[in-house]
Amino acid sequence: MSTTDPHSPPFKIQVAERVTRLPPYLFGRINGMLYNKRRAGEDVIDLGMGNPSDPPPEIVIEKLAEAARDIDNHGYSKNIGISNLRREVAGKYFRKYGVRLDPESEVLVCLGSKEGFSHMCLALMGPGDTAIVPAPYFPIHVYAIALASANVIALEVANSDQYLSNIAYTCEHLYPRPKLLVLNYPHNPSSVVVEQAFFDEVVKLAKRYGFMVLSDFAYADVAFDGYQPPSFLASKGAIDVGVEFTTMSKGYNMAGWRVGFCSGNAEMVKALATIKGYYDYGMFQAIQIAAIVALRHTDTNVEEQSQVYQSRRDALCEGLSRLGWNITPPKAGMFVWAPIPELWRLRMSTMDFGMMLLETGNVAVSPGSGFGPAGEGFLRMSLVENESRLRQAVRQIKNCLRDAEAAYQASGAPQAVVGRS
Repeated sequence: MSTTDPHSPPFKIQVAERVTRLPPYLFGRINGMLYNKRRAGEDVIDLGMGNPSDPPPEIVIEKLAEAARDIDNHGYSKNIGISNLRREVAGKYFRKYGVRLDPESEVLVCLGSKEGFSHMCLALMGPGDTAIVPAPYFPIHVYAIALASANVIALEVANSDQYLSNIAYTCEHLYPRPKLLVLNYPHNPSSVVVEQAFFDEVVKLAKRYGFMVLSDFAYADVAFDGYQPPSFLASKGAIDVGVEFTTMSKGYNMAGWRVGFCSGNAEMVKALATIKGYYDYGMFQAIQIAAIVALRHTDTNVEEQSQVYQSRRDALCEGLSRLGWNITPPKAGMFVWAPIPELWRLRMSTMDFGMMLLETGNVAVSPGSGFGPAGEGFLRMSLVENESRLRQAVRQIKNCLRDAEAAYQASGAPQAVVGRS
């Protein structure tokens, strides 16, 4: 029997403005079609998400199993991470970058770097505040700030010198000045990289204009052709103005384990710890113990994984180049940022092009427009499939575009060149 008063107005759920400010998920169409195709039994090659397909080193899995059997590891853990893991992170920073960190006050364990980044934005930003983010942008760089009720200015990162100049220009002409600068190198999605001198200039700008820095260093461990991504914290004075987020998701193949770190300025780390104290009880201790083993004993495995990604990069880039695509092989990261052939860019949007590759080519990609307006005209293709599957993906893309071109010509449209055999 209903107890609803027929004369009362309809009940309405009222979500917070911070939720209504979020746009529709731009990859929803792609993901929906991918799901339906796989349910129907179709073999779709997924180059959309950077989800590592290789396992962590066996020594790490064995340590996890061993630690999980210890009854002492099943209670609540410290929300900032156990001391030995924070010491191991500080040790890696010193070995690899020459950076000295106090593991007690300058290192914090996050439930993945994405969680740490998001909660740091809550700790630092509020209504009326503004952050500068790189464009094209990884979605969380914009929407974590939006969820903190702050404003975003996106500046293109393709030219590093111009990016620095635009940061300075924005600070000179915006009042109040930006409170935060987000950096992301090696950059996702575009794979742009920088040298240490770039970060030196960022520190100078931060001190001149009074903004804080969040460096998202997710691809620190995945680099090619002898390139070594520099750490923001290795620049003189960086620890005075910012923090850096790192992760074990990529080079260590521990994406689902959700192990990340925030390192750097003690006041900022403390602010994040304060926020986390209200949100979580820390990471499962067995995972933290296994992460210690990974950091301590698997440097060689991480280097070998980079070589695997480099070989996959070469397979994909060489294949697309043979089709006539203008491809610049990335120096780091897990993605190829591929410009769509010009004639197809004139015919359809990036999202429609991506949908066509999935619908008729059974290859899923991330359309660049999902990373903001600066990504229009590009596709992000991940390197998580093996070389054989990547070569198959190229063949399927070729066939898809050949058939689409034939249909386009049959409609009376001008002829286009789709590539060579």
